[in-house]
Amino acid sequence: MINQSSGPGGVCRLLASLLYGLESHMDTSEDSTFLQDMLMGNTLHLLIKVYDRLQKYKAQQPAPLLDSIRGLAQDLAEELCAVVTSPETTELLYLLSKPHVQAFLSVHDMVAQKEFDPRLPPLPPLPDYDEKEEDSVKIVCLVKNQEPLGATIKRDESTRAIIVARVMRGGAADRSGLIHEGDKLKEVNGVPVEDKNPEEIIPILAQSEGAVTFKVIPGTKEEQETIDTKIFVRALFDYDPQADPAIPCKDAGLEFHRGDVLQIVSQEDDTWWQARQYGDANLRAGLIPSRQLQERRVTLQRPEVLFHLPRVSKAFNAGLRRSFRLSRKDNMSQQVRQKMGEAHAGIHFPIYQEVLPHQRKPEEPYRLVLLTGPSGVGVTELKRRILLSDPEHFSVTVPYTTRERKKQDREGVEYHFVSKHTFEKDILNHKFLEYGEHKGNYYGMSLDSVRRVMAESKVCLLDVEPHTIAALYSSEFKPYVVFVKPPSIERLRLSRRKAKVLASQNEQTATKFFTEEDFQDMITTAQAMEYKYGHLFEKVIINDDLAIAFTELRDELKKIETETHWIPNTWAHV
Repeated sequence: MINQSSGPGGVCRLLASLLYGLESHMDTSEDSTFLQDMLMGNTLHLLIKVYDRLQKYKAQQPAPLLDSIRGLAQDLAEELCAVVTSPETTELLYLLSKPHVQAFLSVHDMVAQKEFDPRLPPLPPLPDYDEKEEDSVKIVCLVKNQEPLGATIKRDESTRAIIVARVMRGGAADRSGLIHEGDKLKEVNGVPVEDKNPEEIIPILAQSEGAVTFKVIPGTKEEQETIDTKIFVRALFDYDPQADPAIPCKDAGLEFHRGDVLQIVSQEDDTWWQARQYGDANLRAGLIPSRQLQERRVTLQRPEVLFHLPRVSKAFNAGLRRSFRLSRKDNMSQQVRQKMGEAHAGIHFPIYQEVLPHQRKPEEPYRLVLLTGPSGVGVTELKRRILLSDPEHFSVTVPYTTRERKKQDREGVEYHFVSKHTFEKDILNHKFLEYGEHKGNYYGMSLDSVRRVMAESKVCLLDVEPHTIAALYSSEFKPYVVFVKPPSIERLRLSRRKAKVLASQNEQTATKFFTEEDFQDMITTAQAMEYKYGHLFEKVIINDDLAIAFTELRDELKKIETETHWIPNTWAHV
C-alpha cells in the first residue's frame, strides 16, 4: 500500500483516503471509536511526518565521506600532540576530548556503518538431551535495557525445578510473549541454573543488559489469553514492598500511598495481585497484596481494643451557634452516644475501594461537601469563608430545635422550631444526622434539610463529626469528605497563641485562649480520626495558614464540579 502512494506526502494521502472510505462504516461502537481516534491521533500524524522525512532522505541516497570519523579524530589528536603546542592546538585537543564531541563522532560512525539493530549473540548449541526432552527445549533471546525482566521465579517443591512463578504484565518478558508462567528455567546466558537457588539467579538476571538468552522447557500449564482488566481501585493504606518480608520479589513490588488510584491488571493469584499506578507512563505492572492477604494481615495485627477516639476537647471554634455545638459535644444524650457507638462498630478497615471516573452532568445535583476535623482546628471558619465567597452557589442547612422561639428569631433562618413531641418522633424515624440535648432542649440536623439545599442546585456544606459520614456515604449524596488537620504543635503555638475559642458550658467565661492541653488534644484527636476514618477522606488539608487552607479548599471544590474524578463504583449503580 505504501508503494502505491509513494512520493512526498504519500502516506498522508493514503490515510485521508482510508478515513474517507471508512466514513460510511463508522458507528458508535467502541471499536469504531478506537479506530477513528487512532487514525486521527496526533501521534500517528507525527510518525507519518517522520516517515516522509526518512523517505526523502533515502531517495537522496547520501553517502558518507568516511565511515570511521572517530578514528580520524584520534589520528589527528596524536599528530597534534607531536607538534609544537600552541593555544589553538591546545584548544582543539580539548574540544576533541570532550565527551559530547566523542559521542557525536560515535553516532556519526554508527549511522555511516548502518549499525542500527542490536547484534544478537549466536544461539548456543543444544546439549545432549534425550529425544523427548530435546523436542521440548526452547531457546529465548530477549533484548532489554536496564528495566527488570518482569518475571519472578521459584523452586517447584515437587520437581525441585526452577520455574517461572509469574509474568508481570507490561514487562519485557510479557511483551515478548515467549516466556510464560510455569516454564522450567534451565540456563541463563549459558549458565546452568538447575542447581542454583532463586536468590542466586536473581543477580544474574539483574546484571544482564542487552541480549539475555534463556533455555527453558515450556510448562504444561495451558496458556490463557492475557487481557488487561479495567478494574480501578483507590488504595486505602500505604504500602512499601521493600519493607514487606512476605513479597516474592521486592523489586517486583509496586509502592503506593493511601489515596493512590491503581489499575488491577491481574487477579489470578489469590495472594498477590498485579497493578499499575493510574497515570504512570511506565506500563510494567507490579505486585501488590491482594485484598484477602491484606485483610488477613490487618486482622492479625490489629489489637482487640482498637484505637479509641480521645474524649472531645472542651474548646470550640468561635462563631459557632453555642447552644447547638455544646448540645452536640458537651452534653450528649444517651441515645446520641448509642448512635455513635453503632456507627463506630459498623465502620471496618477496607483495603481497596473500587472506583470509577465521574464527571458531574449539568442536570445532576452537586456533591455534598462534608468538612470534619478536631475541635479548634478551624473547620467552621473555613466553612464560613467558603459560604461568604459565593453565597449564591454554596449553602448550609438550618438546624431544628425545641427551644422556645425568641422575639428576634426568624423561622427557617437561625432554626426550624418544632415541638418536643415532633422532634422525638423524628428521632425514632431516623430523620436526624446529629442531635443532642442542651438545657432541656433538643437541637438537631436533619437529612431533609440536606436534601432541600441540594434540590436548590446549590453546594451543601456541612461540618460534621466523623461518625456521621457513614450515614451520608451513599449514591444519593455522593459526599466529598475533607479532613481539616492541624499542623505540628510548634506551628499551633505560633498561629493560635492569640486566638480565642468558645469555652464549654461548665466554664465561667464565654471565651478563652488556647491552652497547651487544647493543642495536644487537637493533635491527638486528629490522629485518632485519621486512623479510624481516614479511608473516607478524599482530601486532607493542613490548616497552618487559614488563607492558604481556604484557597486550597476552594480550588478543590471547583475541581470536583468541573473535572473528572474518582468515586466509589457502588455510587454509579443505583
